[in-house]
Amino acid sequence: MLIKNKGIKTDTFYIPPFELKIGEIVVLYLFNGQHFYDTEMYLKDIFIGNIKNKNVIVNQKMTFVEHFIEPKLRQIFRPITVGEYLKKKANLKSPYASKIYEIEWINEKTKINTLPGTPRRLLSLYTTLSKTKNIIFDLAGQDYQGAQKIYKIVKEVVNKGGSAILLDCFEDMKNDCTKYIELQYNKI
Repeated sequence: MLIKNKGIKTDTFYIPPFELKIGEIVVLYLFNGQHFYDTEMYLKDIFIGNIKNKNVIVNQKMTFVEHFIEPKLRQIFRPITVGEYLKKKANLKSPYASKIYEIEWINEKTKINTLPGTPRRLLSLYTTLSKTKNIIFDLAGQDYQGAQKIYKIVKEVVNKGGSAILLDCFEDMKNDCTKYIELQYNKI
């Protein structure tokens, strides 16, 4: 068991108990709305071990698939390239470090700020998967096809002994996961 959640209760919501084991994908449905980002970041911090919660036991460190954000000055004067990003962030010995190059128009010199949503998210995903197979991720900013593609890749990793928590604001993956947990809002 990687994570055991006995129930997370805050002033505004409750996440029912669940366990995450190797070979499982847990979808945490957080609903869509202005609260999504703050709730997602709070839960992410608990599940990666940055925030301690007496009701959550983290037996194995999880890694959040961060969104690529480039500083404005860097974007203007010397944009980060795919090759530079991978050298700095990825485990170059992993086959995932070069998977982004399977998209025929992407190479080492491609500027990341020119990548549309799905390839940019794939770059972050592959970079994270080059270092770990236990991830927390979201599909923010993805269209339906991009979300399906990313989810399929994560499922393949999970089927090979990984594990994942999807923090989501849509119900698309409700019937395509090991466990589906829905956030419950506290009544005011």
